[in-house]
Amino acid sequence: MNAVAHTPTIRLGQVGIGYWGKNLLRNFMNVPGATVVRACDQRADVLEAVARQYPGLRTTRRFEDLLEDPEIDAVVIATETPQHFPPAEAALKAGKHVFVEKPMAQTTAEAERLVALAEERDLRLMVGHLLLYHPAFRYVEDLIHGGDLGEIYYLYSMRVNLGIVRQRENAFESLAPHDLSVALAFLDERPVAVSAQGHAYLQPGIEDVAFATVYFEGGKLAHLHTSWLDPHKIRKVTVVGSRKMAVIDDVESVEKVRLYDKGVDVRPGEPHYADYAGAMAVRSGDIHIPKIDMKEPLALECRHFVDCLRTGARPRSDGRNGLAVVRLMAAAQKSLAHNGASVEL
Repeated sequence: MNAVAHTPTIRLGQVGIGYWGKNLLRNFMNVPGATVVRACDQRADVLEAVARQYPGLRTTRRFEDLLEDPEIDAVVIATETPQHFPPAEAALKAGKHVFVEKPMAQTTAEAERLVALAEERDLRLMVGHLLLYHPAFRYVEDLIHGGDLGEIYYLYSMRVNLGIVRQRENAFESLAPHDLSVALAFLDERPVAVSAQGHAYLQPGIEDVAFATVYFEGGKLAHLHTSWLDPHKIRKVTVVGSRKMAVIDDVESVEKVRLYDKGVDVRPGEPHYADYAGAMAVRSGDIHIPKIDMKEPLALECRHFVDCLRTGARPRSDGRNGLAVVRLMAAAQKSLAHNGASVEL
């Protein structure tokens, strides 16, 4: 258990202070018992802005400064996806704990390399699968594992919007890791195959929309719709169980979860070969909107990483969790390239 105990304050270095990196910096700065002491970015204007916002924060355009600083306990990586693996590998080799944004790498081999390095050196490696810390998703996950929804049949998600259009990753790479991490947590079965189809409308070879289905052992499945070329802003996951159904709508400001007492019941005593219409009854009951104590998911995620550094505990979204998502991403990318052909895992 490699816990950080040599200093009362856990010191972090962060590389990447862009759109999402600014949110990470703000939240890590607000975690009790932790502080970001160095920020690295290639854009001088970005560094000037964060230096004004956080007096005392040292800035640099040289990533090696973070690795060579003996006071830095962990490195936070919030660069663009293609630049996740190199700094994560270098930080682990330098003996630093690592928080890396999703996906942790672009290939399975790279993700396996990071997991091996972290485990060999007893370092904490955590991936930014934000929804695993989101109170609404945690609430539904607890219901699933407690049996409240019954047997989970399938789930489907929509993560669409107009923008941000990226040039180095497609819409599936950019958006799907969130819902893949949720599918793995909610369905709690081994994925066996992936099929994905999409199309590039704005830039050759970079899909703006993708539809993917992940097949799990036992017949469960997860269907994902991702797009940055859509008139709606939707962040929704629907979970269908044998007893109840749940909808998580992250765009809603307050009523983020709705539970539907709906399902199809097989009438007891009816033989399996009976007329299906007569043997089954559609049940439609109440809709329940639970009160959930909402806190900023990113703040919870950052605090969890610092807590794991302090105690040596295994992060909820550790390297192996990140590797499982990367494997699904790689299979989906292969399927996309072959017009939806099913790719076994």
